[in-house]
Amino acid sequence: MVKCSFCGKEIKPGTGLMYVKTNGSVLYFCSSKCFKNALKLKRKPIDVKWTEKHRKLALRAKSSKDSKSSNKSSKKSKGKR
Repeated sequence: MVKCSFCGKEIKPGTGLMYVKTNGSVLYFCSSKCFKNALKLKRKPIDVKWTEKHRKLALRAKSSKDSKSSNKSSKKSKGKR
């Protein structure tokens, strides 16, 4: 199975769109929604909240933010003792 070039969702065989650029690179899209967002509207998947790429980036940012805050709180608690 192939993954969508925009949202990252797996595409079932026999569905979706295959777009071939003039340079020979192939882009696969699961729906016309992804196709339009990528090529017509020229959006980046990281900026669109419903894509897997955005979710992964947001999860990384959240986990790094949590680890930084936990490090700060542990440093503060050590100083109070």
